[in-house]
Amino acid sequence: MDIDKNKFKNDSNGENSEDSTGGENTADGAENEQLDFIMKSGSVISKKDGETIHCLTIIGQVEGHFILGDGQKATKYEHIIPLLVSIEQSDEIDGLLLVLNTMGGDVEAGLAIAEMIAGMSKPTVSLVLGGGHSIGVPLAVCAKKSFIVPSATMTIHPVRMSGTVVGVPQTYYYFERMQDRIVRFITDHSHVSDEKFREYLMRTDQIATDVGSLIDGWEAVDIGLIDQVGSLADALQELRQQIEAKHKEQQTDNAASAQASLV
Repeated sequence: MDIDKNKFKNDSNGENSEDSTGGENTADGAENEQLDFIMKSGSVISKKDGETIHCLTIIGQVEGHFILGDGQKATKYEHIIPLLVSIEQSDEIDGLLLVLNTMGGDVEAGLAIAEMIAGMSKPTVSLVLGGGHSIGVPLAVCAKKSFIVPSATMTIHPVRMSGTVVGVPQTYYYFERMQDRIVRFITDHSHVSDEKFREYLMRTDQIATDVGSLIDGWEAVDIGLIDQVGSLADALQELRQQIEAKHKEQQTDNAASAQASLV
C-alpha cells in the first residue's frame, strides 16, 4: 500500500498550525476579558510572589441615586458595593489597594462605600492621586493605612445640597446631622481631631466661592488626616506587610485550634 507522504506532511502541518492559532486565540481572549473587566469595574487583580492584590479605583464623581449626565466620569456605587463583598469573601484575594482621584459626589453613596471598606477584615491601603475632594475624604481614610502623593490635593468643605431647599429649621438640622456623620467617620478613621477638622471645614480665607480648605499631601499628613506621604511603591509595600502579618495571624490561629482539638 502506497502512502502519499506529501499529503501526510501537509495534513500534519495544518493540524500543528491550527493548534498554535487556537493557543493564540485563547491568550488573546483572556487578555480581552481582563481589559473588559478593568473597563467595567475600574479595577484589576494583580498576582506576585504568591500574593493576590485587588486594585480598585475611585474616579470622577461618586454617583448616587441619580445618573450623572453624559461626558462625566463616575464611580457607580451599585458596582462597587457587590465587588467589595466578593473581595471580602474571596479566598484568592489577599488585600485591597484603593486608588483615588475623585472630585467627590453623592454623600450617602460615598459614605456607604467608605463604611464597607472600613469594615473589611482583609488588608486595605488607600492612595490619593490627583485629588481626594469632598466625600473623597472619608474614602481616603477608610483603609487600614492611607497614603497621599505630595502633589495631590484634598478639599474639605461643609455639606452642600442641590435642588429644592425648604427654608425651615428642620432643613438646617438635617444638614448639621449629616455633617456630624461625615466628621465622625473621618475622625474615627484618622488621627485628625474633631476640633482641627471643623476648623479646616469652616475656613473662609482659602476658597473664593465656598467655605472650607484646600490642602496638599504634606499638610494632610501634618494635621493627621492621612497617615503618610508616599508613592504607589510605598502603598504596595505596606499592603504586602499587612498581608504577611495576616497570614502569620491565621497560621497562629490554626495552630492554636489544632492544639485545642488534641486536648
